[in-house]
Amino acid sequence: MRVLGIDPGLNITGYGLLDAGNDHPIVVEAGVVRSNDKDQFEVRLCEIAREISDIIAQFHPDVIVVEELYSHYSHPITAVIMGHVRGVIYLRAAEANVPVVSYAATRIKKALTGNGRATKSQMQRMVSSALRLPTIPEPPDAADALAVALCHCRAKAHHGMIAV
Repeated sequence: MRVLGIDPGLNITGYGLLDAGNDHPIVVEAGVVRSNDKDQFEVRLCEIAREISDIIAQFHPDVIVVEELYSHYSHPITAVIMGHVRGVIYLRAAEANVPVVSYAATRIKKALTGNGRATKSQMQRMVSSALRLPTIPEPPDAADALAVALCHCRAKAHHGMIAV
């Protein structure tokens, strides 16, 4: 099973692709999509959509996993912007007939560290360790995307659907 994790963001969207099903998930690709902050909002969304389509077409994921929307009540605009970016990702996934699954940030953290309130640094170290990487994936958005994908692999393994 090929799992594409995505950490959506308007400025930087991280992605990480894992092949699962053997003894442990293997990183196929990881990186980020950057939008130009000088462009209009709709142009930035279009650029993200185009890049996500390219990633899907190139790597043919079986499932796309996205972190659930979360925002502090004092920053509602952030939630709205993230909702737009998530919408673009869901649209491109639907156009490619790839199912989308989402997990809450606390579930992702708990799946990797055992602590739903783990720090970003703890998460990055666990991603590196679990995927047997020589270094912590950079930038952090790519590491976050790999964490989302890894959470899905572990959830499926827990349900006996794939080996991890």
